[in-house]
Amino acid sequence: MSKTVLVVVAHPDDEVLGCGGTVARHVAEGDRVHVIYMADGVGSRGMDGSGEYQRRNQARNEALKILGVSERHALEFPDNRIDSVPLLDVVQALEPIIEQVQPTRVYTHHHGDLNIDHRVTHQAVMTACRPLPGSSVREILTFEVMSSTDWNSPDTATFKPNWFVDISDYLDQKLKALEAYAMEMRRPPHARSIDHLTALAKHRGYSMGIEAAEAFTLVRTIN
Repeated sequence: MSKTVLVVVAHPDDEVLGCGGTVARHVAEGDRVHVIYMADGVGSRGMDGSGEYQRRNQARNEALKILGVSERHALEFPDNRIDSVPLLDVVQALEPIIEQVQPTRVYTHHHGDLNIDHRVTHQAVMTACRPLPGSSVREILTFEVMSSTDWNSPDTATFKPNWFVDISDYLDQKLKALEAYAMEMRRPPHARSIDHLTALAKHRGYSMGIEAAEAFTLVRTIN
């Protein structure tokens, strides 16, 4: 039976970095996938008028097309300053979309990421998806984003995956979607390079005895 899946990310490119292969697999299996972007990913860079915003949106649209996703929502919170907005306002912006979409599974950022927007996004999702009677949400999973999850202080909550999705047949799609975000990718040995993301998918897969995987932390599930 098909699922309705919601991916909530801080910025365009996080959806591909964190769970692009999993999204492609959901689409291929007939699931309905929505993506929510909390911020534009470029507003904090002081490049107004440079076309950076338009280029990032074009990259987002191309990446979603590669993954097969047509449903997206942009909330336009201040980039790298979502913590400047009262959490209640962030939650209340998410709740109507969740009510409309009625997802059964939600993917979002790990709570221990270095990036403040990632952390606020996680907290807002957990609040908006609290297990109230009648909630459609049955599962919440968090993903890793290289150059954020891996860069936080060692005394912060570390990413300890306990859920792995086989993306052996979808790794190429994920890498093509990452290429759409070429302006955000870096040369190796940077953590956010195509080489490293390929190696990570292989590592997560090999650790489970498969060719390629994406790793998640299962926050909550109802069977």
